Amino acid sequence: QVYKGLDIITNKVSPQEQRLCRHHMISFVDPLVSNYTVVDFRDKAVALISYIFARDKIPIVVGGTNYYIESLLWKVLINTKEKATTAPGPVTDRKVELEQLDGVELHRRLSQVDPEMAAKLHPHDKRKVARSLQVFEETGIPHSEILHQQQEEEGGGPLGGPLKYPHSCILWLYADQAGLEKRVDDMLAAGLLEELRDFHRRYNQEKVAENRQDYQHGIFQSIGFKEFHEYLVNEGNCSPETSALLLQKGIQALKQVTKRYARRQNKWVRNRFLRRPGPNVPPVYGLEVSDLLRWEEDVLKPALEIVESFIQGREPPAEPVKMEYDVNENKRSHRVCELCDRVIIGDREWAAHTRSKSHLHHLKKRRKLEAACRAAETEGDSGGTETSGEDSSLPL
Repeated sequence: QVYKGLDIITNKVSPQEQRLCRHHMISFVDPLVSNYTVVDFRDKAVALISYIFARDKIPIVVGGTNYYIESLLWKVLINTKEKATTAPGPVTDRKVELEQLDGVELHRRLSQVDPEMAAKLHPHDKRKVARSLQVFEETGIPHSEILHQQQEEEGGGPLGGPLKYPHSCILWLYADQAGLEKRVDDMLAAGLLEELRDFHRRYNQEKVAENRQDYQHGIFQSIGFKEFHEYLVNEGNCSPETSALLLQKGIQALKQVTKRYARRQNKWVRNRFLRRPGPNVPPVYGLEVSDLLRWEEDVLKPALEIVESFIQGREPPAEPVKMEYDVNENKRSHRVCELCDRVIIGDREWAAHTRSKSHLHHLKKRRKLEAACRAAETEGDSGGTETSGEDSSLPL
């Protein structure tokens, strides 16, 4: 939502609603800027939060992307060197340059300068490996060492440094999957296709023609834009029937990726908020938003009661979602499943892998092979032995 354009697909608050309450950090970054990062977001947002507090007001951070919210609540990010500019033009971000390299080569480089971090990261996770390399190159300090320094601060823990705003609460809005499909239909009715065509014509058409389109950075990675790539680049250059098929393909892809993204965000809330170790975790209150006809009863009224209770310093009437942290869980454990030839990071992921169909299938095949080998060895051992009263030509 920080980027200009794609207002419908990024679900920006309407101008009418913005007039009811002052909003910040909406539509202020040029769409052609692709090196705007979570650090840029945090730095600007923290300054605004301080400004709001100074006026005796209460800042409300609206998500979105939970990774960005986490960067405001806890000390979890690492500052590297200052960027020269955030103006449109060629990307100069070192991390983006590193991501162009082969994943195996990236992981090999990281192993040389920061073996501890390399052991925690999957070789296929190019973004995280590239980020760790960038941190070392621009600070001269291994990424793992900086993380240890954060964790050892008072109030820190296994996932990072201390909580920056101790009197916070989190309102977790979630919806069922059917409601998410309807959301896509509502976006189409609101003029999504016109928005996509206009944005493609102004910002992406030239990139596609020169084969330098990038759906991995900036606003171009927004859910809903890249899903309509085939439709947008072929519209007007193919038959109406083909165009209609490509449009339906894009709509179905958008519905699928929207539901997948929602599941990922819910997983993030559980893993990074509800299961976050240590006492410095704000309470999380769950509010279901599936039925918009019950918005005031199910969402607005209880949310207001929770926030008013916090302002007045009393216990809210609603119970927060129960924290699920397991003190013995290691989220960064490193295991290699030789059976499946895979690297598994984290205790929970390892437990899930050992129960997966693919692992159990490989396990079953190995047990059959071992049983066959034992049978063959038994047959070989008995082949040179004669037993009185038996026909030694018969197989045992």
